[in-house]
Amino acid sequence: MTTIAPDEVLDFAEAVEEFEPVFGLETHVELATRSKMFCGCPTTFGAEPNTQVCPVCLGLPGSLPVANRAAVEATIRIGLALNCTIASWCRFARKNYFYPDMPKNFQISQYDEPLCTDGYLDVEVDDQVFRIGIERVHLEEDTGKSVHIGGATGRIHGADYSLVDYNRAGIPLVEIVTKPVVGTGQLAPAVARAYVTELREVMRTLGVSDVRMEQGSLRCDVNLSVHRKGTTAWGTRSETKNVNSLRSVERAVRYEIQRQAAVLRAGGRVVQETRHFHEDSGVTTPGRSKEQAEDYRYFPEPDLVPLAPDPQWVASLRAALPELPLQRRRRLREAWGLTAAEMQAALNAGAVELVAATVAAGASPRDAYKWWLGELARRANEAGVELAALPITPEDVAELARLVSTGRLTDKLARAVLDGVLAGEGRPEEIVASRGLEVVSDDSALRTAVDAAIAAQPDVAEKIRNGKVAAVGVLVGAVMKATHGRADAAKVRALILETLGVSDA
Repeated sequence: MTTIAPDEVLDFAEAVEEFEPVFGLETHVELATRSKMFCGCPTTFGAEPNTQVCPVCLGLPGSLPVANRAAVEATIRIGLALNCTIASWCRFARKNYFYPDMPKNFQISQYDEPLCTDGYLDVEVDDQVFRIGIERVHLEEDTGKSVHIGGATGRIHGADYSLVDYNRAGIPLVEIVTKPVVGTGQLAPAVARAYVTELREVMRTLGVSDVRMEQGSLRCDVNLSVHRKGTTAWGTRSETKNVNSLRSVERAVRYEIQRQAAVLRAGGRVVQETRHFHEDSGVTTPGRSKEQAEDYRYFPEPDLVPLAPDPQWVASLRAALPELPLQRRRRLREAWGLTAAEMQAALNAGAVELVAATVAAGASPRDAYKWWLGELARRANEAGVELAALPITPEDVAELARLVSTGRLTDKLARAVLDGVLAGEGRPEEIVASRGLEVVSDDSALRTAVDAAIAAQPDVAEKIRNGKVAAVGVLVGAVMKATHGRADAAKVRALILETLGVSDA
């Protein structure tokens, strides 16, 4: 594997003390429509290469596009949720460039007349609200996918040959472009991550995309520049392409701040270019120069009529918008009694809806939060999957919490029950019965185990009688072993002290 040599970087604290970052994000969202943007081909992810294509999305001569109404509606709903102005009239354009994954050699997009403009999205970081301005939301078609075979990096440089899968070509794609984000200082990486996280939650709430970054249905380009504090002219920006995880958005912003600050402090010049982010090392490396503006030779798409959304249709879509994520989280946070940091952790883990569903299934908010953000989050991290992908339902978690709260399970036994649920053995109640995991609550059985432990270790019992109460842990351990961990340790401790006539003062 090729080792990436990192650039010289400045310590982050030094960089943000001396330089002011400015960033902008271009986020691409694949819409979850059943058919493509300009033809009837299906959009199923993971199909065999080049099996979901037709003359239109292959750009064959004589084929004509027809706009997908569902995609237009989804884009308007996105624009409304982002507080945008919806155009009363707009049109598609041809963006001309040569890429092997564009079968027509142009992309149908929107240029100077986008569908949605001038909006904003509020995000919360460290109890501060940052308003991220939205420049535009426009609709276009996605490209195909190039697969580079051979070589060490998976990129075209050094590959033996390349293949192209056109299944993705023509899938409806919404591009959301922010205005430059200023004034975030050392919080810039966290604000960038919070914005993409919040945007993802908005898309999920609207139901317009599955926004799975690992599958490419949400992709982000990070534009960033830095300039010395006290100056007004912004620096030269870099554009880090196709960053594909929330953590990587944060890391890419942080690294570019450090890299550009080091270049400027050393008296160098930041080059305007695209850059690639490397997940393994957290660094960016140069792509292609963008010091000269690319001429995409935009012109209106002659095969599509302009879009003129009916104002009554737009009004009805606005009226039907669901409660948006930030407002909902604020309401739930108050109802659940969580801190801002706890709610942010739930958001970062993708657990807000899981906790809400678990509370709806009967668990207390604190129990629901504890299990999803504790043991289950750990298991998801170990498995390398999102929380929602674990084979356990909110109803299972609520049932598990009830078994613990009623004293039928200890936390330790509950973790063993989780093992069974995740292994597909059934619901928690069924696993408790099949594995014999329920807490021993019969006082006579516990007293028998306590008497046996005391009889087996009279020297320890004598120490406890003589005032060394800490030694009770030895006898508690013996009882727990005898009951295979199914006793309540606190109750066992109390019974031992009672039997020995010792106060727990």
